[in-house]
Amino acid sequence: MVRTAFELPDVGEGVAEGELVTWLVDTDERVAEDQPIAEVETDKALVEIPAAYDGVIAERRASEGDVIQVGEVFVVFDVDETDSAEESASSTESAPETDQVEEPEPSNGTETAIDADAGRGESGVADSSGTAESDVTVSDGRVFAPPSVRALAREEGVELAAVRRQVGATDRRLTESDVYAVADGRVESEERTPQRGSDSTEAPSAKQESDSSAPDRVESESASIPTDRTADAGRGRTLAMPATRRLARENDVDINDVPASQRRDGAPFVTPDDVEQYGQGDASASTATSETETSPDTSGQPRPGARIPYTGVRRTIGEKMATSKYTAPHVSHHDEVDVSELVEARSRLKPEAQARETKLTYMPFAVKAVVAGLKEVPAINAELDEENEEIVLHDEYNIGIAVASDAGLMVPVIKNADQKGLLELADEISDKAARARDRSIGLEEMQGGTFTITNVGAVGGEYASPIINHPEAGILALGSLKERPWAEDGEIVARETLPISMSVDHRIVDGAEAARFTNEVKRYLNNPELLLLE
Repeated sequence: MVRTAFELPDVGEGVAEGELVTWLVDTDERVAEDQPIAEVETDKALVEIPAAYDGVIAERRASEGDVIQVGEVFVVFDVDETDSAEESASSTESAPETDQVEEPEPSNGTETAIDADAGRGESGVADSSGTAESDVTVSDGRVFAPPSVRALAREEGVELAAVRRQVGATDRRLTESDVYAVADGRVESEERTPQRGSDSTEAPSAKQESDSSAPDRVESESASIPTDRTADAGRGRTLAMPATRRLARENDVDINDVPASQRRDGAPFVTPDDVEQYGQGDASASTATSETETSPDTSGQPRPGARIPYTGVRRTIGEKMATSKYTAPHVSHHDEVDVSELVEARSRLKPEAQARETKLTYMPFAVKAVVAGLKEVPAINAELDEENEEIVLHDEYNIGIAVASDAGLMVPVIKNADQKGLLELADEISDKAARARDRSIGLEEMQGGTFTITNVGAVGGEYASPIINHPEAGILALGSLKERPWAEDGEIVARETLPISMSVDHRIVDGAEAARFTNEVKRYLNNPELLLLE
């Protein structure tokens, strides 16, 4: 075997570091190429890091909770000789050959550190058994691709190394478009849009929405399929969100002992409810033997007096909110719209949507209305290029949908929303919202937005002064849709109404333009037939 250092790969555009959340493998464990070995939390996503080789985990260079820089060595493999030879051949095609460097065994028998700053070079390391010397390599020919792209390549039956060569991606990570280009026999990387309802390799399921749903029920509840509680306690590996693992640690619960109520990708998936139920069961058993014991706090909320690290997604959200608030002078506009006809129209369309296996919520209608408003007032579909002192008017309508997750706010983006129908929008919103919640969404799917919609009605709110998703020029908040008193022809009647709130960057958008925009949005929501024209 050849000892080979593995650096944290580039897991997303603009990502410089990630927090190691969970090791999925142990030292001396044999792994296969593309097998997930660790979970790393970046600014906006929880990603699985796949093994780059077939071999054995020789050394884990980081602990759970450590922040690792992209390009920093965090694990060392003992790579099978055949894989090493293939890797060397691949490296020869794409990069200059590098001589192997050997170092003598340190006098104290300890390991020699791998130089993570050696420009992806190769360095020696003495193994833990104290042998005189062993080889550690960092391959220049490694293919960088996120797990979703690797999975797609397997489904399409193409080799990532071949994709890398054919599309010329020698200095960047591979994308799904690259894989599609090779799978379809095209050399150039072109955009390929999957059919509606199939834009991810595993379509998440969603709970059925109640008939009394409002805009606060526009996203699916879960991307996993609940099953009967599995009797698989004492597992070696458990899938769970970081907040769930934190809850388990706070309550001194081994998450591998918690019976899982769900499965994802064939593996047990533990939820916060599973941890709470397990904790309550332990507490009951303990109380039976000792009345002095106190049951654990299973609320999942931080305890009073706790000091919570300001890291990861929460820190990123805070920094972006501060940048937006202190860079762009916000002005807010509030209004209310009668959506009684929209409620009736959606009720009529729901059976047809269900027949097509689509969950039709109010959000697709809101997206269509927003696109109409942006076309009417182009200044809001814009951003300020401060460096060049120019106002950039976008020619695309990429609508971000704010989604609350246990890790913080996520904003998946619906690209080219103006070119999609209601059912296509409904499917894409449901899919991306579910994957944003379980942190499986890709970073590229949360970038490139030109305007954002947020939904304060999800928690019963009516009005808000939302903070703009910088560098966009505006954001629209939807309140709780419900029956309210409404003046009509001199009488007070009960109507289904929707409060809306808007914030704009006052540097490039005037209050009058904000009012024109909301009036156009109201017109489309009040008269849903107009959406047929969009």
